[in-house]
Amino acid sequence: MAVVEGEKINVGFAGRRCIHSRNCVLGDPHVFEPNAKGQWIHPEAASVEKIVAIAESCPSGAITYIRKDGGPQEQPPVVNTVRLRENGPLALHAEIVLGGETSFRATLCRCGASENKPFCDGSHSKAGFTATGEPALKDTPALEVRDGPLTVTPTKNGPLKLEGNVEIVTGTGHTVDRTQRTFLCRCGHSANKPFCDGTHKKVGFVG
Repeated sequence: MAVVEGEKINVGFAGRRCIHSRNCVLGDPHVFEPNAKGQWIHPEAASVEKIVAIAESCPSGAITYIRKDGGPQEQPPVVNTVRLRENGPLALHAEIVLGGETSFRATLCRCGASENKPFCDGSHSKAGFTATGEPALKDTPALEVRDGPLTVTPTKNGPLKLEGNVEIVTGTGHTVDRTQRTFLCRCGHSANKPFCDGTHKKVGFVG
């Protein structure tokens, strides 16, 4: 991760997680300069509060920050969520434990074509991946606890295993499922997306 130091805030950028949602460059092109040939992050160009808001809107977690002004650092959400992107990836917002690291935001591949698994790299567009962001809803009871650590394990040549309190949500905010343990398709071929149905074995998914 590259870190750009500012007087009141340091801004981090993890290129391997970036999905080019452009929330940063659209949020403030003076701070996050588009198409710059050199340094493109300028922490002094806006208030700390504005940079924090833009960073926390980054769905992939590529943009992070550390405040140096005594203000609050980023906190995990009150409700852990997995949002389903239409014909696209899974957007997680939680206290995510993945690969021995903890983060609060991540965008994970569900088309099977990413060359940066388990993270999305935009390959779903080239691959012509189709998957609704509005699957059928389940009638599930509310979770007693809705936050806490969410452990994400990409199983060998299989689905993403999620362990912890989590709500799976459609693109328009409707709840598909509330659970503490689930397996989500990442081969792109399940007939029961976003859930795994074992098809990864038939198609010879490697990941």
